[in-house]
Amino acid sequence: MKKRLVSLVAGIAVASSLNAADLRGSGASFPYAVYQQWTKAYYKATGVKVDYISKGSSKGIKDIKARQTDFGGSDKPLSPKALKKYKLYQFPSVVGAITMGYNVPGVKKLRLSRAAIASIALGKVQYWDDKVIASANPNISLPHKKLTFVHRADGSGTTFNFTYFLSKISKDWRKHFGAKKSVNWPGNQHVGGNKNSGVASLIKQTPYSVGYIDYADAKNNGIVMAEVENKAGEYIAPELASFQVAAAKANLNPKKDFYAAIADPKGKGAYPIVAATFILLPKEKQETNKKVTKFFDWCYANGKEIASNLGYVPLPDPLVAKVHKYWEEKGIK
Repeated sequence: MKKRLVSLVAGIAVASSLNAADLRGSGASFPYAVYQQWTKAYYKATGVKVDYISKGSSKGIKDIKARQTDFGGSDKPLSPKALKKYKLYQFPSVVGAITMGYNVPGVKKLRLSRAAIASIALGKVQYWDDKVIASANPNISLPHKKLTFVHRADGSGTTFNFTYFLSKISKDWRKHFGAKKSVNWPGNQHVGGNKNSGVASLIKQTPYSVGYIDYADAKNNGIVMAEVENKAGEYIAPELASFQVAAAKANLNPKKDFYAAIADPKGKGAYPIVAATFILLPKEKQETNKKVTKFFDWCYANGKEIASNLGYVPLPDPLVAKVHKYWEEKGIK
């Protein structure tokens, strides 16, 4: 009996070690869809198991600061000063887009101007047939129904990038709120959900709602997405080609630890609400960091089709080369 018990315990220990992750990360929900597919493909190709938990950027930053994970994910880049303080490295992993998903029965091709998006976020729009929305949609009969704005309730890099965009298009927003991971939203017609998946659920179950959500979650949940006015005054549909045009404008500088928000790029055909998402590494864990960068290097080279199929933009080769050089300089490649 004793021998059987010892064998059983040993068997459980072996099984546990086999199932345990080789690398663990947590954070931003914005890139979760692509990370999920990348980790599966990497495990199949290499046998190395990478676990990534979608918690939101704020919690991902908190986890990596506390050294509770091997890497953190954040859509809000940390400044070089903050990285130095918390002894972290930072590099981009992929570029994605934030869409304006909506649930208005019978309306399939909505256009949202910059003024309309800002007014909705500022709590100034009460009804769907408000002229700030209707003026860009002359061929649509918008209902006189109360509009509900859906936003993130948790600390979120998606919120940071969306409010960064709002700060670019609205002096009023920039003056009173600015770009933040968490916002005390103005007005009385809004509701918050945890993670992008929570926002998706709320939009689906709330008629006459509109909210900001990453493209992958909107697409996976069958949420209708609006065409959005860009800096050139064009109404751009959320699709891979327009995301690629926008991503090509990104200025991510390794000398600044790639610290940059890239929303509202110039140029025709560019989708306006785009964001890079970032990986954070603890400086003191050089050997573990090399395993993490090996994973992302594999994703850069082999995960492009996966990313594109999900609506993300793989990093262009010149930017990947900059990331490689950054890793080499930090001794983590």
